[in-house]
Amino acid sequence: MAVVDDAELFGNAEDQRAYEDFCANQEAVEKFTLDKPALVCRWRMSNKKVPMLNRHIRALSERLVQGEPLTHNMLSWAKQHVEWSLAEGDYTARDGVLMLVIDVNGNAVMTVGEYEPLADTSAKALRARSAEARSEADETGVAPELLAAVNNGELVFVAPADECLCGTATLIEQLAQTKGIPVTRVDIPAQLKGALFLVSDEHGVVPAAETDAVESDAATVAFFAEGYEKLRACRF
Repeated sequence: MAVVDDAELFGNAEDQRAYEDFCANQEAVEKFTLDKPALVCRWRMSNKKVPMLNRHIRALSERLVQGEPLTHNMLSWAKQHVEWSLAEGDYTARDGVLMLVIDVNGNAVMTVGEYEPLADTSAKALRARSAEARSEADETGVAPELLAAVNNGELVFVAPADECLCGTATLIEQLAQTKGIPVTRVDIPAQLKGALFLVSDEHGVVPAAETDAVESDAATVAFFAEGYEKLRACRF
C-alpha cells in the first residue's frame, strides 16, 4: 500500500501541526462518553464515500455549536476522518448514511448506518420536516433540509436571504444556474407555489407525492433529482 505523506494534505506546516495535535487529543479521550448532542449531520454515502463531502464541510464550517463556530481543527479532523476511515472501515452499508455527532463539550464521533427512504413524502410531511430543520437552523445556523418549489420556471428556497445553504441545496442551486433558472428565497413556507420538493443532505431531492404543478415545473424538479442521483452514483 502506498504511504501517504501527511504534509501533502495541508497547505502549510502550521496547519499540519495543529491537526496532528487535535488528533492526538481526540485519541487521548477516545473512550469518552458522548454528552448531549449539540449538532447532528447526516450525509448520504455512495460506495463508501461521501460524494458531496466538500460541500458538506463548507456548510459545516458555517454551523454553530453552543453559539460558537467549529474550530479549524475540528473541520480538518471531520474531513480527513471521512476520507480515510470510510474507505477502510469494515461495514456493509456502502451506500448508507454517515452520521457526524458533536456534543455540547465539543467531542465528536462518526458512525455509519443503512439508508432508509422517507416513508411519507406527502406535502404535509415534507413541510413538517422542513419546519423541524428550520428549528435546528435557529440554533446551529444551517438547516440540513429545506423546503423548495419550482413555480413558473423559478426555483424558490424557504430560507433567510443571508443563511448558508446545506450541501445538497448548494448543488441544486448550481444545477439551476447551469440552466439559467432564477433562484430566490422566501421566509414563509406558505408562500411556496408550484412543484414542491424537499432538499435534504440525507435524502437528496424528494418531490411531494401530490402536486398540481404544471408539467414544465415538475420536469425541472425531476432534472434536479436526476442531477443529484448522477453525482451520488459516481464511483470515484
